Amino acid sequence: MRSILLTACAVALTGTASQAQGFDNFSTGPLIENYGPHAPIENDMPIPDGMVFRHSFDLVDEGEGGELNRNIVSAARFLNMHAAAGIPAENLNLALVIHGSAVHDFTRASHYGARHDGTENANAALIAELARHGVQFYVCGQSAEYQGIGNDDLLPGVTMALSAMTAHAILQADGYTLNPF
Repeated sequence: MRSILLTACAVALTGTASQAQGFDNFSTGPLIENYGPHAPIENDMPIPDGMVFRHSFDLVDEGEGGELNRNIVSAARFLNMHAAAGIPAENLNLALVIHGSAVHDFTRASHYGARHDGTENANAALIAELARHGVQFYVCGQSAEYQGIGNDDLLPGVTMALSAMTAHAILQADGYTLNPF
């Protein structure tokens, strides 16, 4: 099962099965099992001792119905690769700021299924696991309103913010850096 999942992740990240050959050294964990494949790297840019990451991701695009949103998987990969590189879990602080159509990937089964012909939200389990590891999720209230999403539609652990711009400003004031891609 794990090799199938890793191959599927590799295909999702690269595009085709023939391109997935380079993913032999990738694995999930140690924090987020079954998500966030990463590879060990001989690193010429050492991570400073005691480094505390306060990092935010900006998500705007919704994943395909019933499939994992690759940007949420990237958050799991960030946690896993840094934990595997020796950064203590308590030094890994992540926040996801969600706006645009991506807000649908953070909704409960009733909303998500109505949008995707009854399809299950594949992101729900990953979001729950990330939340268990302290990842914060902030949905843009403006995008949610535009998309017809209320607070009761959000998955547990997902917070409604006034706007994505507001969430980013607050996070930046709190020392978070923004992932540029």
